[in-house]
Amino acid sequence: MRPAHRANFFLAATAAAALSLAGCATGTPAGSGAPSTAPATQPATQTATQSPAPTIVPAATSSPVPKGPVTFTFADGRLSFAHPEGWSVEHEQVSASPAVETATVLDAGGKEQINIYYSQVGDAAAGNVSRNIIETDPVPGLIGASVPTPSSSFFIDRADGVTHYRMGLTPGSPVSPDGQVQYGLVRIGDRILTADVLFTEPRFEGDDAAQTWYWSDEGRALKSVLMSFSYR
Repeated sequence: MRPAHRANFFLAATAAAALSLAGCATGTPAGSGAPSTAPATQPATQTATQSPAPTIVPAATSSPVPKGPVTFTFADGRLSFAHPEGWSVEHEQVSASPAVETATVLDAGGKEQINIYYSQVGDAAAGNVSRNIIETDPVPGLIGASVPTPSSSFFIDRADGVTHYRMGLTPGSPVSPDGQVQYGLVRIGDRILTADVLFTEPRFEGDDAAQTWYWSDEGRALKSVLMSFSYR
């Protein structure tokens, strides 16, 4: 039989351990019989602080910048025009004195589209034709450089039963206000200028087909080149 004092010590130690575990479970410090209290409520006058909003940095993009028209300038540095990206220009300085330059504009497929003649010499030819204008518009970059203001024009000439479709720069409207067909070269400074779209005859089956083409993507692209001429 165990001594009495050893049994009492064992019971006391067991009770102490049980109280310690109970205190941990309820949040009460071990060895204390008082319950734990919640933190005091903030005074009503205290202002809560907020963290500053995070700075948002835009993500970098690898999208290419859209490419625009390409500008071509003639040797004198005064006359220029623009053509679509991917098109090209074959230029030749035929003569320096008198100045004679030629340029051919080719589309992305290598097809010759516009023939340009820029020279200090030249002459105009006339003929007896009837003319029907489909569209003519003054070129903004040539206003003040020549009188009348050169225009981008698309028109139909008929002579001796033959129909010819024409598109290019004209000195003003292809037809005068009184209905007369106008001839002549575009005069820029001390030079003359021609810019004509190259049509292989017969180009169109009829006037309706010609107008349909003119409002197509190809026709619009060619007009954009004619309308881009500028002189400074």
